[in-house]
Amino acid sequence: MDTEERIARAAYLTRVVRPPRQHLATFGSSKLDYYVITDPIYQELSRGQEESVIRQGSITSNKPVLVTPTYMLNLDGFSEDAYQYLETLARTYGPNSPGILYQYKNDPGKMEIVSGNAFDVADRVTDDLDAKKRDNAVVITGVDELWDISLLKFIYEYTSSSAHTNAGEMRSMGLLDPVPGLDVPNGVVQRIEEMFKQVEGGLDPKVLHKELERWGLFQTYEARFFRSLQK
Repeated sequence: MDTEERIARAAYLTRVVRPPRQHLATFGSSKLDYYVITDPIYQELSRGQEESVIRQGSITSNKPVLVTPTYMLNLDGFSEDAYQYLETLARTYGPNSPGILYQYKNDPGKMEIVSGNAFDVADRVTDDLDAKKRDNAVVITGVDELWDISLLKFIYEYTSSSAHTNAGEMRSMGLLDPVPGLDVPNGVVQRIEEMFKQVEGGLDPKVLHKELERWGLFQTYEARFFRSLQK
């Protein structure tokens, strides 16, 4: 089985056992705690008690910006397999598809091995989260060696599930309108304009430079960028 087949299989076997009880706001930041539960890769070789791996962490969406599959390919924090999955999304939905509307940061937390198979453990974790009324938590089952594929699939589908409301609000403000000659949504240009103002107020220019590079827009803004350094 080649890498693409392994990734496709991991995505297919991903199950969201407990979705978050809250939706992403169109404007504002959100933080979700995740629990990705898998059967350990060594399980097939073991004849002993069933065990599962729980990976905990959090994903944070900052103040919403328009994020596309191509943009996410330029973010840090994912494995090579995860990036290949993003390339698949780009081919399927278009490299500048506004289906991903939030910039996510993945903060992996602890990992622990517990008794029981993945589905039973997922149910136990779900019951615990429900009892604690943890509305901002998600429970996912996936494949051990490609667990972050499961996380990425959830991120994309969770964001897309809010697309009608979010896109409607953004469209009403003109943020999704394409900018002629730049092949990016208007909201991206507004974000860059805001960052130029922040540089004047003390923001590290490297942050702006990185954002321009991620969108492939540095050459477009190059002269203005260097002028901003002289102020």
